[in-house]
This record gives sequence, structure tokens and C-alpha cells, in this order.
Amino acid sequence: MSQNNTSKIRNIGIAAHIDSGKTTLSERILYYAGRIHRMNEIATGAGATMDHMELERERGITIQSAATSVRWREQQINLIDTPGHVDFTVEVERSLRVLDGAILVLCAVGGVQAQSLTIDRQMRRYRVPRLAFINKMDRTGANPFEVVNQLKEKLGCNPVMLQYPLGKEQNFQGVIDLVKMEAVYFDGKNGEIIRREAIPEELRQKAEAAREDMLETLSMYSDEILEILLGDSPQVSEELIFRVLKAAVKEGMVTPVYLGSAYRNKGVQLLLDGVVDFLPSPAELHPTALEFEAPHREIPLEPDAEKPTVAMAFKIVEAPFGALIFMRIYQGCFKKGESYVNQRTGKKERFGRIVRMHADQREDIEFAGPGEIVAVLGLECASGDTYCSTYPFCTLQSMYVPDPVIHMAISAQKYEDADKLGKALARFRREDPTLVVTTDNETSETRLSGMGELHLEVYIERIRREYKVEVTVSPPQVNYREAPTKAVSFDYRYKKQTGGSGQYAHIIGQMKPLPEEGVDEPFLFEEHIVGGRIPRQYIPAIEKGLQKSLGKGPLAGFPVVNLHYIVTDGSYHEVDSSDMAFQHCAQATMREYFKQTDPCLLEPVMKITVETPANFQGNVVGDLSQRRGIIVSTTTKNNQTRIEGEIPLSETFEYSSHLRSMTQGQGTFLLQFSRYKPLPTYLAEEVIKTKKRTGKSDS
Repeated sequence: MSQNNTSKIRNIGIAAHIDSGKTTLSERILYYAGRIHRMNEIATGAGATMDHMELERERGITIQSAATSVRWREQQINLIDTPGHVDFTVEVERSLRVLDGAILVLCAVGGVQAQSLTIDRQMRRYRVPRLAFINKMDRTGANPFEVVNQLKEKLGCNPVMLQYPLGKEQNFQGVIDLVKMEAVYFDGKNGEIIRREAIPEELRQKAEAAREDMLETLSMYSDEILEILLGDSPQVSEELIFRVLKAAVKEGMVTPVYLGSAYRNKGVQLLLDGVVDFLPSPAELHPTALEFEAPHREIPLEPDAEKPTVAMAFKIVEAPFGALIFMRIYQGCFKKGESYVNQRTGKKERFGRIVRMHADQREDIEFAGPGEIVAVLGLECASGDTYCSTYPFCTLQSMYVPDPVIHMAISAQKYEDADKLGKALARFRREDPTLVVTTDNETSETRLSGMGELHLEVYIERIRREYKVEVTVSPPQVNYREAPTKAVSFDYRYKKQTGGSGQYAHIIGQMKPLPEEGVDEPFLFEEHIVGGRIPRQYIPAIEKGLQKSLGKGPLAGFPVVNLHYIVTDGSYHEVDSSDMAFQHCAQATMREYFKQTDPCLLEPVMKITVETPANFQGNVVGDLSQRRGIIVSTTTKNNQTRIEGEIPLSETFEYSSHLRSMTQGQGTFLLQFSRYKPLPTYLAEEVIKTKKRTGKSDS
């Protein structure tokens, strides 16, 4: 693809709360774009094209994001279908990091749900322009106007309805296009024939009112539209609406809203038109990279094939014949057989095979230009690495990776399988940055940490299936933290004489809790040294020593967080003071004085959303309260109740089977990490006792 065609590329992702129908939508997009000739359904157990992993088909959920490429109206759309389950949120995170636009899929009945809020935050983090698609318009209780209201109130995005529904629930027939003012129907066996007709007379008035609302919203971003609306005969041209919408979407100021039912084959083609019309191409964006030698300085990147290559490895999948590295090219190009340099390692690697992906199928290509998403085989790299044609050149800002909240010990049942287990864990850790593998120094056991029970469950199942290793796992454990609760002053002098020059360091200061709640910053280090009482060169050593001490707190060996450490005074020795002496001194202050801050244990608290038939509401709420849960809100609609609240992670293990038995298999729930908060004293004592008895120090 030549550099002039960058304007004909769209890199988009499909993201949604679990069960909003985004994989079904992906399947329809592939079908209408001519990529597949028969649509598979998740519901029938055939499994969607994009859910190509055996486990995904069995469970009916997306676990790994899958990439494909389709053509629509002479444009190349690179599409990534992402998981909806919060445990696999890193798949959404890394996909959005490299995409230029996204489709946020919402259920017409469920509306904005817990995971929709997380996806919204991720889209804002990477400034990804979006369209919203309200799916399942044919379901009982579908209310697109309520969903639009939630988009405005809960997500704070400015939704613009470009369509009005033709009928509702089981009578949903199509949509009214508010830009062209036509009724659009989807005929044929698979909705492939689009029929445009005059708007039914009984809906004309409502459609005109909806168009007025649309134009009024757009007039906030266009003086031209405002002037026309204030005139005598307001006639706003299609061309002007499209121009204003495209500019406002690119800046993230508005979210165009489309309606449809992917399962009933209605509305998908118009959504694809919206992708082409309103989401930006790589040619219209202005990404930047950080200069290698001066990381504070930004370098503008251009989608030009002749310029030096800059690309990001955003996802790694280990395949039977070597690793597949998914790459997004921001500038320059890839040519088969050429070499490019990993900016993190400085290693030059030959790109022997470049492929374009369609789910798990590959198409070999010789050349990939700027703006493209391709996969390269057999590289040695990590997720988030930058590849350039020269070294050192620049690095792309990495993606956000949340900390794991749950862990379990894992070991192979047979001694001879230990090597295979090691290989499996090394591979999965490379593929998934939220999966953390550690070894306990005292017990030598291997620990697997992740984002939730399902996350770890899926990897354990994959070890059994893909590596044929039977494993033993301990019950899931919670990642607690230790935090100070009161301020303490310290004054510590470190002296050691071992013959020859000794070691000397002296630090005076204060430890106190950080005021803000949560564990965004594990610690804050400050120094207020005046008059050179401690020379400047020793200050970083104090911070380094402190950092080394934060991994294991004195209460039960959990990491220390929320610590504000202030150095105010001290002294040094001309000969005996050194970096190492000040490091040891800082570590000793933690050992001697941290216990005096009355440290408490913090536990991870999850946001929980439970959906259940209304007649089980009392049982579910009562059970959550027994589990130390706090109910924030309950809403009932069409005999379905949604309960939102907070619950400690330790109280959620095996909750899914408990909820199923309480609601006769009809209840569903979603957990999402919220924050850390103090563990009640009686439970903290229990945890500390258990730790001392077992002699383990999990983290």
C-alpha cells in the first residue's frame, strides 16, 4: 500500500460490556464486507469467526482480541474485536493504544453497564474517537432514548442520534436516517438488501423533532449551522452535517449514535458507513513519540512511507511455529527481509515474514505501509516495545497495565512436567502483561497473579490443554497491602566499622500516611535538606533504599503503600559516607520505625454489578450484605433488577455458583477493581496469624 493511500485506512476496535453482542456484530461486519460467506452464531455453539480459540467457543466469551481486515466503500478497515469481560481488560487496553477509532457497543436494554464505564475511561486515556452502536433493538424492553440519556449522564460524552427507530422490540423494522431524512429497511434473507423509502407519515413529526435535536447539538460546534438555524428557512446541507460531525468526532467532542440489531441483521451496513465517514484515518491524526536521548521531548510522527520507520509491538501471541507479534506502523514502512531495531534492547532483528491477520488465518505480504496493523513472525520482544529503522531513535508511550489483585500457588503434579509448566508460564507472561509469575523466596513456590478468578482459571485450563500438564493450584489468595495510619518522626544513625574505611549515614525525617485514599501512588518521597547537611548525591540513594523496603511490610510481609516519607535533616562523614551507607540507613528507618505508624492491612474492594430477576432481589441483597458488601443502587426494569455496589474481593470467591443457585441459574454478575480500603481489625488479625503460622509472605 503506497503512502498516498493512508487516508483510505481505518483502524478501529469494537469494545463493549460482556454480552452486548459485539462478537455477533463483528461477524456481521465480516459478512457484509464479503470477508466470510456464512455467519456463525455464538448462541448455536458454532462459535464466531473471531472467537477462534477452543475455550472461547466453549464458554461463548471472547478471551483474546482478534484482528482482521475488511474492505468497505473502497476503504481498508483494520478491525479488532476485544473481550468484554473485565478480567481480560488488558486486551482492550492494548488494542485501544494503537487504534484510531472505536465502536462502543451498548445493549438497548442494559444500556451503560459497569464495563462500559471502564472502556470509556480507556478510550479517553488514549483519546480514541468513537461511534456508539445501540444493539439488540429487537429485544423486549429495548429503549434507545434511555441509553442515549445514560451516555450523556454516566459517561459524560455528547451523544448525537443520527437515526430514529422504526418500530421497537419485536416490531423493530429498521431506522430513519436523520441526515438524509429517509426510512431505511434491511431486506433479503440476511438483511443484505438496503431499501430506502419515504418516512412513514405517523413518524414524520417525531423524526423532524429528532433531526432538530441533532442539528441543535451540532450547532454548538459550528457557527455555520447556528446561523442557518437562526435564519428564516433552516435548510442544513448533508455535506455540512458530515463535515461538522467528522471534525467534532475526531476531537472527541461528540459521539454519533447508531441503532440496530446485529443478530437480526439490521443497521450494520449504516454503522460501517459511519466508520468510513466519521472516524479518522491515520493521515488525519498527529501521533507523537518520545526522543530516545531526551524522553521529555516529543517528536511528531507522519504517515509517510519514506520517513524512518516507527512501529509498536502491542500484542504477542505464541503460535506453534513461533511468536506472532502484532504491530502498528505509525511512520515509515516494513519490507520483508529488512531489519529493524528494538529500541528497548538495541537489538536489530530481521523481519523474515510479515502477515495480515484474519482471526487465526494469515495472509503473507511483502510490504506494509504507515497506518497499517500487521503481524511479524519470530521476534524476541515484549508487549509495548518500539521498533525503528535506526537506533537510538525514539520510543512510543507505553500502555497502562493494571496491577493484579488475586494470586494462587501453582505446581506441576508430575515432577517431569515442571519444565513444560515453566515454558507455559513464560509464554503466557510474555503474551499478557497482567499475568504476573513470581517465586516466593522463603517457600520456593511459584505464584500466579492476575485480574480475577476467571482470568487465572482460563490460563490454568490453557496449560492443561495446550501443554498437556496437570497442575495443582492453591485456592485463590487476596493481594493485601500494608499502610501507615499515623505520623512518626525518625532519627537514625547508621555506623559500621569493619577495618579500613567504615560506613556512615544519618537521616532525620518523618513517615506519615498519604492523605488520598486508594493505592495509585505506593509512596511519595520528599526531602527538605538545607545547608548541605546531606550532600545532593546521596538523596537518590535514600529513595532507592526506601523503595527496596516497600516490597515487604513488617505486619505480614505484604507490600507497603500510601507512605509519605520526608527527609528533613541528617549528617554525613567525608570518608565513610557512601550511596550504599545511605541505602542501608533508609532501609533501617523502615525496619525500626514503620511499626510505630500503627500500620493496617488494606484489602482490594471490587465494584459489583448483579443482574437478576426482580423476585430474587431480596435474597441477593441479603447475601451481599452478609459478604460485607455495600449496596450503592438498585434499579428494576421489565422485571429485571440491577444491583450495583462494592464488595471485598475476599468475599467473592465461588460467588458465581452461589449466585446461580440463589437465582435458579438466571443471575449474572460483573466484578471490577475499585480501590483498596482498610481490612476490619478482627479479620486483619486472622490474616496476620495465618501468615505467621504458614511462614509465607504472599504479595
